[in-house]
Amino acid sequence: MKKVLIIITIILSTHQLSMAQQVDHTIWSTFLQNHVSKDGHVDYKNIKANNTELTNYLNQFVEISPSKTWKKNEILAYWINAYNAFTVKLIIDNYPVQSIKDIKDPWDQKFIPIDGELISLNDIEHEILRKMDEPRIHFAIVCASESCPKLQNKAFVADKLEEQLTNATKEFLDDNTKNRITKNELELSKIFKWFSKDFKQKGSLIDFLNQYSEVQISEGAKIKYLDYSWELND
Repeated sequence: MKKVLIIITIILSTHQLSMAQQVDHTIWSTFLQNHVSKDGHVDYKNIKANNTELTNYLNQFVEISPSKTWKKNEILAYWINAYNAFTVKLIIDNYPVQSIKDIKDPWDQKFIPIDGELISLNDIEHEILRKMDEPRIHFAIVCASESCPKLQNKAFVADKLEEQLTNATKEFLDDNTKNRITKNELELSKIFKWFSKDFKQKGSLIDFLNQYSEVQISEGAKIKYLDYSWELND
């Protein structure tokens, strides 16, 4: 009987440890609903004045990082939310600014403390997320600029990630300030030019677009790219 009890205790302890290693993204969802409009505009001024919610969320990343036991969607949600939350921190640490580009080396600053080291936004995007073979991450991570995809006002979570990534992609394509799509002519965000390799993993760029666009695009459609606004998304 004592041996059985010991085994049960070990199992419970392991389960509790596993639970403790997960970031509580509900804190981020609450924060987003309080400070981000439905169209993705961020109230940086008020966040800077009272950043307790943001700090509480970011502190979790200092203590928790993905392990080998995490599923792919858990890892994706972790890094997408980390990218977005630390981008907000970067802005408020330098606010007021007119653009993220007003900040020195915004994407290369090593200011994000995860797993005992400091990493940058570029590390998250290029060395982690882009290597996970999920091109829709480009419509989930937000660089605090008008031409970026909008910052969703709910956290990305593992059990809803497929739906969330699909919706974010469709919203971005349907926004005619970001993309203008007809059957034979495309005026696209430069995101599709900068990261073209990511969207061609399973066919052409048009093959990718046709999975999410309301318009069925011709394979021979002409493509040009719109100017990209780096004005702050406030």
